[in-house]
Amino acid sequence: MRKDKKQVIGEEIGDEAIKLFLLPEPADDTPPSLHKLIKAYRGLRIDDFERYIGFFQAAGYDLGARDAKGRDFIELVADQHQARPYIEVIEAARG
Repeated sequence: MRKDKKQVIGEEIGDEAIKLFLLPEPADDTPPSLHKLIKAYRGLRIDDFERYIGFFQAAGYDLGARDAKGRDFIELVADQHQARPYIEVIEAARG
């Protein structure tokens, strides 16, 4: 990296950028709500993901959506190393 360039990692993003994660539609039979949760999980830092869930729910999407094998978001990511904080956000949002 050039000396005059500052490396920026994990910079907070605005609400409009977070809301873009509501747009992707699945290319297969994955329920749209589940697809959007997975995309946001993969692309957002935990603080941004927590904000995203508010937008997700306000748009009427389902936190409990399941794939064809009956797995929800938590079941799909539970074995991943950094998933715990994201799972806690989903659990809190579900009540």
